[in-house]
Amino acid sequence: MRAAVVRAFGEPLVIEERPDPDPGPGQVRIRVEASGLCHTDIHAAHGDWPVKPDPPFVPGHEGVGTVEAVGDGVTHLEPGRRVAVPWLGRACGRCEHCLSGWETLCEQQVNTGYGCDGGYAEKMLAWADFARPVPDGIDPRDAAPLTCAGVTTYKALKVAGVRPAQLVAISGVGGLGHLAVQYARIAGATVAAVDVTDAKLDLARELGADILIDARKEDPAEVLQRHGGAHAVLACAVNEGAFAAAYGGLRRGGRLVMVAMPAHGTVQVPIFDTVLKGISVIGSIVGTRQDLDEVFRLHAAGRTRVISVARPLASVNESFQEVLDGRVDARIVFEFPGGP
Repeated sequence: MRAAVVRAFGEPLVIEERPDPDPGPGQVRIRVEASGLCHTDIHAAHGDWPVKPDPPFVPGHEGVGTVEAVGDGVTHLEPGRRVAVPWLGRACGRCEHCLSGWETLCEQQVNTGYGCDGGYAEKMLAWADFARPVPDGIDPRDAAPLTCAGVTTYKALKVAGVRPAQLVAISGVGGLGHLAVQYARIAGATVAAVDVTDAKLDLARELGADILIDARKEDPAEVLQRHGGAHAVLACAVNEGAFAAAYGGLRRGGRLVMVAMPAHGTVQVPIFDTVLKGISVIGSIVGTRQDLDEVFRLHAAGRTRVISVARPLASVNESFQEVLDGRVDARIVFEFPGGP
Protein backbone atom coordinates (compact mmCIF):
# COMPACT_ATOMS: atom_id res chain seq x y z
CA MET A 1 0.00 0.00 0.00
CA ARG A 2 1.03 3.63 -0.49
CA ALA A 3 1.22 6.01 2.46
CA ALA A 4 2.31 9.60 3.10
CA VAL A 5 4.85 9.40 5.93
CA VAL A 6 6.32 12.02 8.26
CA ARG A 7 9.98 11.02 8.49
CA ALA A 8 11.15 14.09 10.40
CA PHE A 9 9.41 17.16 11.77
CA GLY A 10 9.24 20.08 9.37
CA GLU A 11 10.37 18.08 6.36
CA PRO A 12 8.19 17.20 3.34
CA LEU A 13 6.13 14.04 3.72
CA VAL A 14 7.39 11.05 1.78
CA ILE A 15 5.10 8.85 -0.34
CA GLU A 16 6.29 5.31 0.20
CA GLU A 17 5.25 1.70 -0.19
CA ARG A 18 4.43 -0.19 2.98
CA PRO A 19 3.08 -3.68 3.63
CA ASP A 20 -0.63 -3.96 4.34
CA PRO A 21 -1.12 -3.87 8.13
CA ASP A 22 -2.66 -6.89 9.85
CA PRO A 23 -5.46 -6.18 12.33
CA GLY A 24 -4.80 -7.28 15.89
CA PRO A 25 -7.43 -8.30 18.44
CA GLY A 26 -10.25 -5.77 18.50
CA GLN A 27 -9.02 -4.05 15.33
CA VAL A 28 -10.14 -3.78 11.71
CA ARG A 29 -8.21 -3.04 8.53
CA ILE A 30 -9.84 -0.40 6.35
CA ARG A 31 -9.39 0.28 2.65
CA VAL A 32 -9.37 4.06 2.70
CA GLU A 33 -11.57 5.89 0.20
CA ALA A 34 -11.16 9.48 1.43
CA SER A 35 -9.13 11.26 4.09
CA GLY A 36 -9.53 14.91 5.05
CA LEU A 37 -6.70 17.35 5.66
CA CYS A 38 -7.07 18.99 9.07
CA HIS A 39 -4.72 21.75 10.29
CA THR A 40 -3.87 19.40 13.15
CA ASP A 41 -2.17 17.13 10.61
CA ILE A 42 0.17 20.00 9.75
CA HIS A 43 0.88 20.67 13.43
CA ALA A 44 1.65 16.96 13.81
CA ALA A 45 4.01 16.92 10.82
CA HIS A 46 5.81 20.01 12.10
CA GLY A 47 6.01 18.88 15.73
CA ASP A 48 4.38 22.12 16.81
CA TRP A 49 2.74 21.07 20.06
CA PRO A 50 4.25 20.23 23.47
CA VAL A 51 3.18 16.57 23.21
CA LYS A 52 4.65 15.35 19.93
CA PRO A 53 4.09 12.24 17.81
CA ASP A 54 6.98 9.88 17.21
CA PRO A 55 8.30 9.82 13.60
CA PRO A 56 8.03 7.98 11.34
CA PHE A 57 4.23 8.07 11.34
CA VAL A 58 1.28 8.45 8.97
CA PRO A 59 -0.94 11.48 9.75
CA GLY A 60 -4.66 11.83 9.14
CA HIS A 61 -7.68 11.53 11.45
CA GLU A 62 -10.54 11.95 8.99
CA GLY A 63 -10.19 8.57 7.32
CA VAL A 64 -13.24 6.97 5.71
CA GLY A 65 -13.33 3.63 3.94
CA THR A 66 -14.63 0.08 3.94
CA VAL A 67 -13.68 -2.67 6.35
CA GLU A 68 -11.44 -5.17 4.59
CA ALA A 69 -10.42 -7.53 7.42
CA VAL A 70 -11.30 -7.94 11.09
CA GLY A 71 -9.19 -9.06 14.04
CA ASP A 72 -10.06 -11.51 16.78
CA GLY A 73 -13.06 -10.55 18.89
CA VAL A 74 -14.63 -8.16 16.39
CA THR A 75 -18.26 -9.19 15.88
CA HIS A 76 -20.14 -5.92 15.17
CA LEU A 77 -18.29 -4.89 12.00
CA GLU A 78 -17.98 -7.00 8.90
CA PRO A 79 -16.00 -6.68 5.66
CA GLY A 80 -17.62 -4.23 3.28
CA ARG A 81 -19.00 -1.93 5.99
CA ARG A 82 -18.13 1.73 5.50
CA VAL A 83 -16.70 3.35 8.63
CA ALA A 84 -15.03 6.59 9.69
CA VAL A 85 -11.95 6.78 11.90
CA PRO A 86 -11.84 9.96 14.02
CA TRP A 87 -9.18 11.67 16.14
CA LEU A 88 -10.19 9.59 19.16
CA GLY A 89 -8.69 6.33 18.01
CA ARG A 90 -9.14 4.60 21.35
CA ALA A 91 -9.97 5.39 24.98
CA CYS A 92 -9.67 3.20 28.05
CA GLY A 93 -13.41 2.88 28.71
CA ARG A 94 -12.86 2.59 32.47
CA CYS A 95 -11.84 5.99 33.82
CA GLU A 96 -14.13 8.68 35.23
CA HIS A 97 -14.09 10.58 31.93
CA CYS A 98 -15.04 7.59 29.81
CA LEU A 99 -17.78 6.49 32.20
CA SER A 100 -19.33 9.97 32.43
CA GLY A 101 -19.62 10.61 28.68
CA TRP A 102 -16.37 12.58 28.31
CA GLU A 103 -14.23 9.93 26.66
CA THR A 104 -12.39 12.67 24.74
CA LEU A 105 -10.73 13.64 28.04
CA CYS A 106 -9.44 10.11 28.76
CA GLU A 107 -5.79 10.29 29.80
CA GLN A 108 -5.09 6.90 28.20
CA GLN A 109 -6.49 7.81 24.78
CA VAL A 110 -4.65 7.11 21.55
CA ASN A 111 -5.16 9.66 18.78
CA THR A 112 -5.38 8.66 15.13
CA GLY A 113 -2.56 10.02 12.97
CA TYR A 114 -0.69 11.14 16.09
CA GLY A 115 -0.30 8.27 18.53
CA CYS A 116 -0.88 5.65 15.83
CA ASP A 117 -0.80 5.67 12.02
CA GLY A 118 -3.69 7.47 10.39
CA GLY A 119 -5.61 7.89 7.16
CA TYR A 120 -3.00 9.27 4.74
CA ALA A 121 -2.65 5.76 3.38
CA GLU A 122 -4.45 3.36 1.09
CA LYS A 123 -5.09 1.10 4.09
CA MET A 124 -5.16 1.72 7.82
CA LEU A 125 -5.92 0.00 11.10
CA ALA A 126 -8.55 1.14 13.57
CA TRP A 127 -9.94 -0.09 16.87
CA ALA A 128 -13.33 -1.50 15.96
CA ASP A 129 -15.15 0.00 18.94
CA PHE A 130 -14.14 3.50 17.83
CA ALA A 131 -14.61 3.16 14.07
CA ARG A 132 -18.04 4.67 13.46
CA PRO A 133 -20.40 3.30 10.81
CA VAL A 134 -21.19 5.81 8.07
CA PRO A 135 -24.89 5.86 7.11
CA ASP A 136 -25.78 4.74 3.61
CA GLY A 137 -26.04 7.59 1.16
CA ILE A 138 -23.27 9.77 2.62
CA ASP A 139 -20.44 10.25 0.15
CA PRO A 140 -17.04 9.34 1.67
CA ARG A 141 -15.75 12.74 0.53
CA ASP A 142 -18.40 14.35 2.77
CA ALA A 143 -18.00 11.88 5.61
CA ALA A 144 -14.26 12.55 5.93
CA PRO A 145 -14.49 16.24 7.03
CA LEU A 146 -17.53 15.46 9.18
CA THR A 147 -15.36 12.99 11.10
CA CYS A 148 -13.31 15.84 12.61
CA ALA A 149 -14.31 19.31 11.39
CA GLY A 150 -17.96 18.40 11.75
CA VAL A 151 -17.93 16.67 15.10
CA THR A 152 -15.52 19.23 16.59
CA THR A 153 -17.71 22.25 15.85
CA TYR A 154 -20.92 20.36 16.63
CA LYS A 155 -19.52 19.53 20.08
CA ALA A 156 -18.34 23.13 20.54
CA LEU A 157 -21.91 24.37 19.97
CA LYS A 158 -23.09 21.88 22.60
CA VAL A 159 -20.42 23.01 25.06
CA ALA A 160 -21.36 26.63 24.42
CA GLY A 161 -24.94 25.88 25.46
CA VAL A 162 -26.31 27.73 22.44
CA ARG A 163 -30.07 28.32 22.44
CA PRO A 164 -32.46 29.66 19.80
CA ALA A 165 -32.33 33.41 19.10
CA GLN A 166 -28.92 33.84 20.75
CA LEU A 167 -26.11 35.60 18.87
CA VAL A 168 -23.30 33.21 18.03
CA ALA A 169 -20.10 34.30 16.29
CA ILE A 170 -17.94 31.92 14.26
CA SER A 171 -14.38 33.23 14.11
CA GLY A 172 -12.76 31.68 11.04
CA VAL A 173 -14.91 30.31 8.23
CA GLY A 174 -12.76 27.47 6.93
CA GLY A 175 -12.86 23.70 7.20
CA LEU A 176 -14.31 23.88 10.72
CA GLY A 177 -16.04 27.24 10.56
CA HIS A 178 -18.18 26.56 7.50
CA LEU A 179 -19.74 23.64 9.36
CA ALA A 180 -19.99 25.62 12.60
CA VAL A 181 -22.11 28.22 10.77
CA GLN A 182 -24.53 25.48 9.75
CA TYR A 183 -24.76 23.88 13.19
CA ALA A 184 -25.41 27.26 14.77
CA ARG A 185 -28.21 27.81 12.26
CA ILE A 186 -29.67 24.39 13.09
CA ALA A 187 -29.62 25.42 16.77
CA GLY A 188 -31.73 28.46 15.88
CA ALA A 189 -29.04 31.06 16.60
CA THR A 190 -28.39 34.36 14.87
CA VAL A 191 -24.99 33.75 13.28
CA ALA A 192 -22.14 36.22 12.81
CA ALA A 193 -19.26 35.00 10.63
CA VAL A 194 -15.79 36.55 10.98
CA ASP A 195 -13.01 36.10 8.44
CA VAL A 196 -10.36 37.92 6.40
CA THR A 197 -11.07 36.69 2.87
CA ASP A 198 -13.88 37.58 0.49
CA ALA A 199 -14.34 33.96 -0.60
CA LYS A 200 -14.90 32.68 2.93
CA LEU A 201 -17.26 35.52 3.83
CA ASP A 202 -19.22 34.81 0.64
CA LEU A 203 -19.35 31.15 1.64
CA ALA A 204 -20.65 32.09 5.08
CA ARG A 205 -23.40 34.17 3.49
CA GLU A 206 -24.31 31.27 1.20
CA LEU A 207 -24.54 28.95 4.21
CA GLY A 208 -26.90 31.27 6.06
CA ALA A 209 -24.81 33.61 8.21
CA ASP A 210 -26.84 36.66 9.27
CA ILE A 211 -23.91 39.03 9.95
CA LEU A 212 -20.65 39.13 8.00
CA ILE A 213 -17.60 40.72 9.63
CA ASP A 214 -14.48 41.40 7.55
CA ALA A 215 -11.70 41.56 10.14
CA ARG A 216 -9.44 43.33 7.63
CA LYS A 217 -11.72 46.36 7.63
CA GLU A 218 -13.43 46.45 11.02
CA ASP A 219 -12.87 45.33 14.59
CA PRO A 220 -14.95 42.16 15.14
CA ALA A 221 -15.33 42.95 18.84
CA GLU A 222 -16.78 46.38 18.11
CA VAL A 223 -19.19 45.02 15.50
CA LEU A 224 -20.43 42.29 17.83
CA GLN A 225 -20.91 44.77 20.66
CA ARG A 226 -23.01 46.97 18.37
CA HIS A 227 -25.32 43.96 18.09
CA GLY A 228 -25.46 43.61 21.87
CA GLY A 229 -22.48 41.27 22.20
CA ALA A 230 -22.28 37.58 21.38
CA HIS A 231 -23.76 35.00 23.70
CA ALA A 232 -21.03 32.67 22.44
CA VAL A 233 -18.03 32.83 20.12
CA LEU A 234 -16.46 29.73 18.59
CA ALA A 235 -12.78 30.51 17.96
CA CYS A 236 -11.97 28.42 14.89
CA ALA A 237 -9.26 30.65 13.37
CA VAL A 238 -5.65 29.56 13.93
CA ASN A 239 -4.60 33.05 14.98
CA GLU A 240 -3.97 34.42 18.47
CA GLY A 241 -5.32 37.86 17.58
CA ALA A 242 -8.61 36.30 16.58
CA PHE A 243 -8.99 34.85 20.08
CA ALA A 244 -8.54 38.28 21.67
CA ALA A 245 -11.10 39.81 19.32
CA ALA A 246 -13.50 36.97 20.08
CA TYR A 247 -13.22 37.63 23.81
CA GLY A 248 -13.85 41.33 23.27
CA GLY A 249 -17.04 40.61 21.34
CA LEU A 250 -18.80 38.78 24.20
CA ARG A 251 -21.73 40.17 26.15
CA ARG A 252 -22.04 39.74 29.91
CA GLY A 253 -22.42 36.06 30.66
CA GLY A 254 -20.94 35.17 27.26
CA ARG A 255 -18.88 32.07 26.47
CA LEU A 256 -15.63 31.97 24.52
CA VAL A 257 -15.17 28.43 23.21
CA MET A 258 -11.60 27.71 22.12
CA VAL A 259 -11.50 25.27 19.22
CA ALA A 260 -8.47 26.09 17.03
CA MET A 261 -5.01 25.54 18.50
CA PRO A 262 -2.33 27.90 17.18
CA ALA A 263 1.20 26.58 17.72
CA HIS A 264 2.52 27.93 21.04
CA GLY A 265 -0.61 30.08 21.28
CA THR A 266 -1.49 31.99 24.42
CA VAL A 267 -4.36 34.32 25.27
CA GLN A 268 -4.30 37.01 27.96
CA VAL A 269 -7.62 37.04 29.79
CA PRO A 270 -8.40 40.10 31.92
CA ILE A 271 -9.37 38.75 35.30
CA PHE A 272 -11.43 41.78 36.41
CA ASP A 273 -13.61 41.83 33.25
CA THR A 274 -13.99 38.05 33.24
CA VAL A 275 -15.21 38.01 36.84
CA LEU A 276 -17.29 41.18 36.71
CA LYS A 277 -19.06 40.19 33.48
CA GLY A 278 -19.44 36.52 34.32
CA ILE A 279 -17.61 35.44 31.16
CA SER A 280 -16.68 31.78 30.60
CA VAL A 281 -13.59 30.66 28.70
CA ILE A 282 -13.99 27.04 27.63
CA GLY A 283 -11.77 24.55 25.83
CA SER A 284 -13.60 22.12 23.55
CA ILE A 285 -11.80 19.09 22.14
CA VAL A 286 -13.36 17.14 19.21
CA GLY A 287 -16.42 15.06 20.13
CA THR A 288 -17.47 11.63 21.32
CA ARG A 289 -18.65 8.66 19.29
CA GLN A 290 -22.23 9.65 20.10
CA ASP A 291 -21.59 13.19 18.85
CA LEU A 292 -20.22 11.82 15.56
CA ASP A 293 -23.24 9.57 15.11
CA GLU A 294 -25.47 12.64 15.51
CA VAL A 295 -23.38 14.60 12.99
CA PHE A 296 -23.81 11.82 10.45
CA ARG A 297 -27.56 11.68 11.07
CA LEU A 298 -27.90 15.41 10.47
CA HIS A 299 -25.98 15.14 7.22
CA ALA A 300 -27.93 12.10 6.05
CA ALA A 301 -31.10 14.13 6.66
CA GLY A 302 -29.83 16.87 4.34
CA ARG A 303 -29.29 19.44 7.10
CA THR A 304 -25.62 20.19 6.33
CA ARG A 305 -23.35 20.71 3.34
CA VAL A 306 -19.65 19.89 3.21
CA ILE A 307 -17.53 22.18 1.05
CA SER A 308 -14.38 20.41 -0.09
CA VAL A 309 -11.91 20.01 -2.93
CA ALA A 310 -10.50 16.61 -3.91
CA ARG A 311 -6.76 15.99 -4.21
CA PRO A 312 -4.61 12.91 -4.84
CA LEU A 313 -2.42 11.82 -1.94
CA ALA A 314 0.67 12.67 -3.98
CA SER A 315 -0.21 16.36 -3.59
CA VAL A 316 0.05 16.23 0.21
CA ASN A 317 2.95 18.67 0.55
CA GLU A 318 1.47 21.20 -1.87
CA SER A 319 -1.87 20.82 -0.09
CA PHE A 320 -0.27 21.56 3.29
CA GLN A 321 1.13 24.77 1.84
CA GLU A 322 -2.25 25.77 0.42
CA VAL A 323 -3.76 25.48 3.89
CA LEU A 324 -0.92 27.45 5.49
CA ASP A 325 -1.30 30.17 2.88
CA GLY A 326 -5.05 30.41 3.50
CA ARG A 327 -5.87 29.50 -0.10
CA VAL A 328 -8.42 26.78 0.74
CA ASP A 329 -12.03 27.86 1.18
CA ALA A 330 -13.00 24.90 3.35
CA ARG A 331 -11.55 21.36 3.33
CA ILE A 332 -9.08 19.44 1.19
CA VAL A 333 -9.91 15.74 0.96
CA PHE A 334 -7.47 13.17 -0.36
CA GLU A 335 -9.20 10.57 -2.51
CA PHE A 336 -7.80 7.14 -3.26
CA PRO A 337 -7.97 5.02 -6.42
CA GLY A 338 -10.71 2.42 -6.28
CA GLY A 339 -13.03 4.56 -4.16
CA PRO A 340 -16.58 5.39 -5.21
